[in-house]
Amino acid sequence: MLSNIPTPLLALWKDRIGFSTGTTTVIFAAYIGGLLLALPFTGALADRYGTRRVLAPALVAGLVSCALFMTATHVLTLIVARLLTGVAVGAVLSAGTAAVSHVGGPGRRPQAVLAGSVAIGTGLAAGPLLGGSVSQYWTAPTVTVFVLEGVLLLTALAVVYTLHLPPVPVSREEPAPGWLRLPSVPRVNRRGLATSLLVYIPGMTGTSLLLALGPILLASLLHTGNRLVTGGIGFMMFGASTGVQFAIRNLPLGRILTIAGVVTGVAMLGTATAVRAHSLALLTLAAVAAGVGQGMGQYGGFSRLGTEVVPTRLAEANAALSAGGYLFAGILPILTGYLSDAAGIATSSTVFASLTGAAALAGALLVGTLRARTPVEEVREPTKVPAS
Repeated sequence: MLSNIPTPLLALWKDRIGFSTGTTTVIFAAYIGGLLLALPFTGALADRYGTRRVLAPALVAGLVSCALFMTATHVLTLIVARLLTGVAVGAVLSAGTAAVSHVGGPGRRPQAVLAGSVAIGTGLAAGPLLGGSVSQYWTAPTVTVFVLEGVLLLTALAVVYTLHLPPVPVSREEPAPGWLRLPSVPRVNRRGLATSLLVYIPGMTGTSLLLALGPILLASLLHTGNRLVTGGIGFMMFGASTGVQFAIRNLPLGRILTIAGVVTGVAMLGTATAVRAHSLALLTLAAVAAGVGQGMGQYGGFSRLGTEVVPTRLAEANAALSAGGYLFAGILPILTGYLSDAAGIATSSTVFASLTGAAALAGALLVGTLRARTPVEEVREPTKVPAS
């Protein structure tokens, strides 16, 4: 939730502090910078020392970021708060999802992967809705909303310390690698990771683009400054991301990834069309479709890793998938923001939405081609070796 709560508030800070569209996207993407700082070691640390020792400090970092958001009067404060948010979320994406899989046990790994992925989607959806509603209708919104989030983080901290987490089994097949390195997967799982990233990267980039530029698009092109509308669109986008995961959980993973790429591509081309047509309805539909594509790509990617990677490398594998997706999800919105300052929001959003859509469709084509060359559909059981 903390990652998306500030999105509807960016317009408030923009007017209060005074900064450009490019700076707005830098503040937004600073979160991804913190996430990329955390992922290279949080996954490996969790695999070696246990998930609790990673999650507890991460939640404390989230609490500190809430305090910074509440007192921010300068751009630098907002950037530091977003960096700390990224560190916290990076730990949750790697160690948190692995902890859920460990609790589920070997016999329920597919259900545990679904639970972890749905929890991520639910938080992403609830964040902008909470931020938008509080900032639009409550007094002292930049304080109130982070007090509420701080309470939620404290409850999460209590859960981390009281929940029984089974010990991670020690692998005797491979030596324990160093804990500070780029996150990766065992050699046998590299093709699965690469296939997942072909779809996961455009999906994450598309939703990040809409989140970062949503308030500006609504204000400049569609002439609405209602922050609840901004938060509501974010809620529908990630609500669709969460809901679709229940609908697709029994489909083969290769098919899920292929469909995810196609849906993301259509969503991004729809976004470009909505911007040119100044259509709020079409932009909303495109955002929902983007959420569907992102949710399918997220579930497909985490499921593939969760059912194929050995438990001793699972947190690091989750970190590798997240790092790949969020890297581009941070770079492209920044480029779009600064191009907006130079050429206008309509031009920049059209260009980068079209590029993201083309990348998603290309990824779907590659994944579909690999599926067609595979004689047997991917298996879902964690104890078998996938045909791909």
